[in-house]
Amino acid sequence: MAHPEGQFVFALALGAGVVAQVVARHLRLPSIVLLLAVGVLLGPDGLGLVQPDALGDGLFGLVEIAVAVILFEGGLNLEMRRLRRQSSAIQMLVTVGAAVTALGGALAARYVMEWSWSLSVVFGTLVIVTGPTVIRPILRNVRLRPRLATVLEAEGVLIDPIGAIVAAITLQIVLAPALDSFTSGLWGLVVRLGFGAAAGGAFGYALGRLLALQRVIPEGLENLVTLGAVLVLSEVCNHFVSESGILAVTVAGVVVGNIDTRVSRELREFQDLLTLALLGILFVLLAADVRVQEVVQLGWPGVITVTALALLVRPANVIVSTIGSELDARDKAFLSWIAPRGIVAAAVASLFAAVLEAAEAPGGTELRALVFLTIALTVVVQAGSAPLVARLLRVRAPGRDTVVILGAEGLGLTVGEILREAKTRVVFLDANPGHCRAAEERGFPVVFGNALEERTLARARLEQARLVVGLTANDEVNSLFAQEAREEFGVREAYVALNRTDAGVTPAMLGKRGIRMLFDGAKEVERWNVRFRHGQTRVARFRWAGKPVEEKPGPDEETRRLEHGRPAAGPDAYVLLAVQRGGVWSPVHTQLEPKAEDVVAVALYLAEEETARQELERLGWTPVGSEAA
Repeated sequence: MAHPEGQFVFALALGAGVVAQVVARHLRLPSIVLLLAVGVLLGPDGLGLVQPDALGDGLFGLVEIAVAVILFEGGLNLEMRRLRRQSSAIQMLVTVGAAVTALGGALAARYVMEWSWSLSVVFGTLVIVTGPTVIRPILRNVRLRPRLATVLEAEGVLIDPIGAIVAAITLQIVLAPALDSFTSGLWGLVVRLGFGAAAGGAFGYALGRLLALQRVIPEGLENLVTLGAVLVLSEVCNHFVSESGILAVTVAGVVVGNIDTRVSRELREFQDLLTLALLGILFVLLAADVRVQEVVQLGWPGVITVTALALLVRPANVIVSTIGSELDARDKAFLSWIAPRGIVAAAVASLFAAVLEAAEAPGGTELRALVFLTIALTVVVQAGSAPLVARLLRVRAPGRDTVVILGAEGLGLTVGEILREAKTRVVFLDANPGHCRAAEERGFPVVFGNALEERTLARARLEQARLVVGLTANDEVNSLFAQEAREEFGVREAYVALNRTDAGVTPAMLGKRGIRMLFDGAKEVERWNVRFRHGQTRVARFRWAGKPVEEKPGPDEETRRLEHGRPAAGPDAYVLLAVQRGGVWSPVHTQLEPKAEDVVAVALYLAEEETARQELERLGWTPVGSEAA
């Protein structure tokens, strides 16, 4: 049985889009570059396998749904606490800056392309947008200063719905030019922005609270409910106030993303994957719908127009919008260079071309071609050169070279001193003033406060941490701290101490979150802190010799642990704190596989030191230096 042509086109576009993004990720290229190339290759000007006309009007329905999901996902990743710090620059960029871009784009099209004023103004409003689909890959490949990254990401998310609404109203005015249409257009802009923001905020708050409740939505169905709710929100808003749905879903995404729900992480992961799939489909289909000859016919005037947007209009936008902001000259220079257009520009341009053609108005084909040329050149040149420009302007964020330890007591301070031997910067977090003073007296930077509060974590600069250690006597606090560091600040390595493994937080739970269990097993942190406080411990060093185990205690699991150099259950007489491998110290964890010449720092309980030494030597660890005497 032959499949319908539309179904074949959809499936092929999806598959090709996924493959293109996989290849782009391996090559560290902007995915849009390959998606555009694949669309042209498979389209009518290439192999002819993807024929967007086969989808009929369904293409624009797909575009509307996909854009709603993409912008909701973009809003999910905006953190209000970061937005508030840079609110002045962000507000100016999406208002005054948008007007500067629209005016500059219109002037460039008018005097370089020699288009009519009406078509030039439509083009100017179309290129207001940038978009999260092109900005976020740049931020993933180039670690920028937090304030600069926040401004770029927020502008990309918020400018898309604003630009699309402004462009839609501009097209309406152009197709029916009159004083009353201009006045109604301005009023329509206010209504659409106001209604979309209000509806999105209210809906997002309700959805976020619903997701935060237990047992209201059956476990496993949260992502499906969210997806359905977003699409309903978009269509209902468009039904009552046309073009308002795109802003509503964006605002809803921001609100939901800043409400702590039980599925925040899973929701972001689901929306991210769905966005990648939809992005691939749209770019392949829309690129296939544009004829190469249409772009080529623009000639040098088209290239000069895009160049003017990048080198004249964008810098003017940034200069006007960032007056009085915290951004310095280097931040502004980078911001002036980065303004690639994405999927919203492509989608709206394709829709406008169809509307102009249906109204028998000239210029729709040329308009779409110039927008796609703008997308291609800005993505290839600006996104491609972003790492080099960031390096030259020195706007990259500092490298992740810090260790942040929660718990400035005996065990934590000892681990910190060992890690500091390798010239590692160690920062402590603690809510106890006495513990903080003790750490400061030993020369450590200290952040005082509750480690589960956002402002405390922000002061600890976790975005600069290469690993975090949870070392309090509270297993839950350790786990939540490590999870927050990984999910919200992108810290790759996280270690936590567990006082016990048979209740509360378990090693299996940690493993699912990508967190490692500290030391050679569960340790009573408070007991060891008391021992350190009373001078009942000493730190010794042992080297791994791989000595065969002479006796095995019985259970298979214990046997495996002994064979891999991890101590068997027994007296709480020692703790393997840190291991030195290749000249670098790192925390010991339960998954550590000892290698030849590994050296471990071990805390020994003086009252049971001889027992501890015998056990360690039996496991294959031999004393180092003076310890061997």
